[in-house]
Amino acid sequence: MVDAANTVTPDRQRVELAALSAPAVLFTLAMIAFPLAYTVWLGFHAFSSTGRQSFTGLGNYSKLIADTEFWHGLWVTLALYLLSLVLQLVLGIWLAMLLFNAKRLPGIVRSLFISPFMMPPVVAGLMWLVILDPSLGAANYILQAAGLPPSDWLASPIWVIPTIALIDTWQWAPYVALIVLGGLQSLPASVYEAAQIDGASAFTTFRRITLPLLLPTIVTAVILRSVDLLRFFDIIYITTQGGPGNASNTLNIYGFRVGFEFFNIGYASALMLTLTVIVFGVVLAFNRLRGAVAW
Repeated sequence: MVDAANTVTPDRQRVELAALSAPAVLFTLAMIAFPLAYTVWLGFHAFSSTGRQSFTGLGNYSKLIADTEFWHGLWVTLALYLLSLVLQLVLGIWLAMLLFNAKRLPGIVRSLFISPFMMPPVVAGLMWLVILDPSLGAANYILQAAGLPPSDWLASPIWVIPTIALIDTWQWAPYVALIVLGGLQSLPASVYEAAQIDGASAFTTFRRITLPLLLPTIVTAVILRSVDLLRFFDIIYITTQGGPGNASNTLNIYGFRVGFEFFNIGYASALMLTLTVIVFGVVLAFNRLRGAVAW
């Protein structure tokens, strides 16, 4: 006979699971909700150089709309985001296909392919500062050895955004490749066998079969990289600090300088909340796209 007193009903099990997970859930909510609520509160206040604060309502946001530096920072942020995202998707998919097809490639070579994104951003930024140094860097030495003119790289207002995008692509394209490689390994082999029997070329197979089946995985990679790219900070601050001039002054860099160099915490909070809304909007749009392609 089954002891009714010791029988765990589904309702009781749900209550016990909720009670066990409640502390972790509450802690996580507090860690997210409190900083966000405090930032919202700061965004409605103005702070003087002496530390005095006053409620301004939407004053910081009206100032933001008229701020040409904000619009420039938004343009730089979006330009860097789009350029980096396209480069990382193209190179990441190519690298994933290479790793997937080269099944006999030694494990150490595969590890080297994906090692850049495990490198701390500070180390990567300082390394590329040395490589791209206009006078002593290896990049200009290679250009001159090939008979090409040297470049100012990070010191050029024209080339600074493409250069930063290339640095970030070097570091994070392997991460995209790792995500896409997981998607490739889950694709059904029977579809490729049928395409091979029908005489489909490698390019046709990729365009008509691999790419459509990989779309949900690719959109997932886009979402993950979008969150990082739209709040891109570390490499830019290490290499250019928003320069030369304000050529690489993204919203993140601009907000940091407003808050911690000019001590205008209220306006900096309004800037960061605006950037947060942009990030959430982009992620929500791509999340809906992922649901559509998965369906």
